[in-house]
Amino acid sequence: MVRQRSILSLIFVLLTTFLISCGGPSVATAPPTYTPTQLVKIKEYVPDIQVVRDRSQELKTLIQSDEWIKVGNFIHGPMTEARLNMTYVIPNLLPQDQSKARQITKDLLSDLVKIDQAASGVNTSQALSAYKDAFADVDKFLQLIPE
Repeated sequence: MVRQRSILSLIFVLLTTFLISCGGPSVATAPPTYTPTQLVKIKEYVPDIQVVRDRSQELKTLIQSDEWIKVGNFIHGPMTEARLNMTYVIPNLLPQDQSKARQITKDLLSDLVKIDQAASGVNTSQALSAYKDAFADVDKFLQLIPE
């Protein structure tokens, strides 16, 4: 009888332990959101990036008309400033978007270097290809920005 009681007690202990471990409180964490401060900082830089995006046809026209000095001025001026503004925005994005945004800005820099090299070598087709990639990167970045 004593042996049956000890086995029964052991079974109850195991059952209780199992039920307690499975029935723990499930605390739902809210998804990360933007703070008002982050939104203000983001909105401060986005218009400048959008202005450069809206001037994309200007760069295309310069490349097609072989105005390489002006192409260099455009990528070293407004395009580089837009990239700099992107780097200011990145720390204020959600954590899961920050790594994507960093990669996009690296890709943009690579595309700007390709445009610059094409301008130095007077290679219109390479410059146009890199131009398309550069503004595709700008578009990808703008998609990460909260509404």
